[in-house]
Amino acid sequence: MTATMASVAILTAAGSGSRLGFGYPKALVEVEGRTLLAHAALGLASTGEICRIVVTAPVDHVAAFEEILRSTTELTVPWEVVTGGATRQASVAAGIAALEREAGGHPTYEVVLVHDAARPLAPASMMKRIIDTVRAGYSAVIPGYAVTDTMKLVAPALDAEGPELVAGTADRSSLRAVQTPQGFTWDLLVRAHAAGVDRARSEETAATDDATLVEAVGETVWVVEGHSAALKITTAHDLAVARLLASEIGAASVAAHDASGTLR
Repeated sequence: MTATMASVAILTAAGSGSRLGFGYPKALVEVEGRTLLAHAALGLASTGEICRIVVTAPVDHVAAFEEILRSTTELTVPWEVVTGGATRQASVAAGIAALEREAGGHPTYEVVLVHDAARPLAPASMMKRIIDTVRAGYSAVIPGYAVTDTMKLVAPALDAEGPELVAGTADRSSLRAVQTPQGFTWDLLVRAHAAGVDRARSEETAATDDATLVEAVGETVWVVEGHSAALKITTAHDLAVARLLASEIGAASVAAHDASGTLR
């Protein structure tokens, strides 16, 4: 793969996982005998499109992350672990900086995927669809999963102990639960992060996904079909669901199953 046609990935894995109740980073939690970190990295590699993966890690777990990736012998794509930031947005910025350094300050990457280790079961077919769509001329592409619940807009309670108030009902036909990986042209992702750099310093202002930063610079974001397997592991319930799903898919190829559930 030539430098001008290269697709690369930033894998954010610096989250604490405090809501899971473990005393170590979420990316080190295991599903079917493999860490979320390894699952997510293998999923990216299984597309056959990614030439380099940059992983962002908590400052005191860089060595542990490197050891996990080294011991994941199936992972043949070159990788690098860098220290993440105080927010997800800051971590992605650290990943961008690492890719720029790797390219000698003059990157010519075609597509960059930004993925979360907290979504370890995202299918390779979905990732490939995102890459192909960016290559087709859509500069910012995200996977979206149709919402099935009724969605209500709420207003604050009238008193401290009272329930919230319904302010309206959203049209769920136009709503999507947004997932990762999200795909961008390199130049657009860099420009969006540069414009939003001041937001990255605190959780209160930081963007929760990269598409938000692209929207903020006035660029269009396109949506392709997501997948139920790309669920985000945040709570103990999410972890239980992911473990059940992984056991049904099969641990050996869990990161590479296609949209129909067929292993590939």
